[in-house]
Amino acid sequence: MSDIVIQAENISKIYRIGKSQIQKTGKRSPFRLFTSPFRYLVDSIRNPTEDEVIWALRDVSFKIRQGEVIGIIGKNGAGKSTLLKILSRITEPSSGRALIHGRVGSLLEVGTGFHPELTGRENIYLSGAVLGMKRAEIDKKFKEIVQFAEVEKFLDTPVKRYSSGMYVRLAFSVAAHLEPEILLVDEVLAVGDAAFQKKCLGKMGDVASQGRTVLFVSHNMIAVQNLCERVFWINSGKLEKEGPTSEVVSSYFSSTYNSQTLKQWPDIKTAPGNDSVKISKMQIRPGKNQNSDLISMDVPLEVEIDYWNLVPDANIHICLHLYNEQQIVVFSTASIDNEKSAINRKMAPGLYRSICHIPANFLNEGFHRISLLVLRNTSKIIYKDDSALVFEVLDLGSRPGSWYGKEPGIVRPFLSWNNMLLDQGFPFDK
Repeated sequence: MSDIVIQAENISKIYRIGKSQIQKTGKRSPFRLFTSPFRYLVDSIRNPTEDEVIWALRDVSFKIRQGEVIGIIGKNGAGKSTLLKILSRITEPSSGRALIHGRVGSLLEVGTGFHPELTGRENIYLSGAVLGMKRAEIDKKFKEIVQFAEVEKFLDTPVKRYSSGMYVRLAFSVAAHLEPEILLVDEVLAVGDAAFQKKCLGKMGDVASQGRTVLFVSHNMIAVQNLCERVFWINSGKLEKEGPTSEVVSSYFSSTYNSQTLKQWPDIKTAPGNDSVKISKMQIRPGKNQNSDLISMDVPLEVEIDYWNLVPDANIHICLHLYNEQQIVVFSTASIDNEKSAINRKMAPGLYRSICHIPANFLNEGFHRISLLVLRNTSKIIYKDDSALVFEVLDLGSRPGSWYGKEPGIVRPFLSWNNMLLDQGFPFDK
């Protein structure tokens, strides 16, 4: 017997847009039948042109085996959620088919799966019935579901009165505890707080360890890499790549982050900013006296920010947040960090430059993103650019004994070690 539990065969989903867009009800406006009868008839029978349609998915095929934990990544609008809706039987594909063997539990968007007029208790039993479970089976899991969701006090309240966080907690708990063979989870976990997200990720790990199949859509690359054995990268409706997690995630970031190491605006009229500050230049480069323009692990770096102060007697500082590929903050730093006397300074209008020095042998290899914040009076943010600069740190193998593969860790400092002989000879000879 085959252990394939999900088989997608050339799944496509097309939506019609533009002048002939179909309303959410699935029907064209009846008034057009009277105002433009000929146009209404033509639109009803003709095939739409390429300009009038959008392919949410296009010829997506794959196989998933029982017990696999699959991550699905991609930009917003790539088609990830559409794929899960098709696998959940919420949406019909325009062409192709998905063969699924086993009960499917899904947690897609807030509001899906529960009846708003029913209480939390009633929705637990309703969800179990939809999965084909008997009341006795649901009774066994009931206490565990409620405790995990932390909604005991509101169990007999209609879920339409729940906050989005309460709703998601209960929906996830139901989906994870009622033991579907296949669990589909979208990015809705972002609604919950950090503690509950961690709890959910732990539960998904437990579900996976029990031999059940999990499909997990997320922008949280740490969670994807910790949970998933394989990853599907969806790009503009197509399955761009599938394979081992580290390999696909690396390809995704390489494609997503095109290096932008220099941005400049010589004309203040077109420069980004506002009435208080305008940005003239942002650049990251190797430090002075370097023989190459390559940004590698073993060279010091300089982040240079030029800006116009437009307000008399202003007190402006530059703050940088550096993120790695997994969107983890590597560090944050501000121009006031080693200039405490500048807390109360007053700046005349003019063009200023701030330079941040990053030491060599500090950053790990891979893509990094710098978020720029301009602060007034050390705390008020007057300008922000989340993707000010994007750059790749290269490992050119300058360290002795380097191995072929990326070292783990957010940073990769070159630390000082001492090695010495304490006692000569074998201990059992003494």
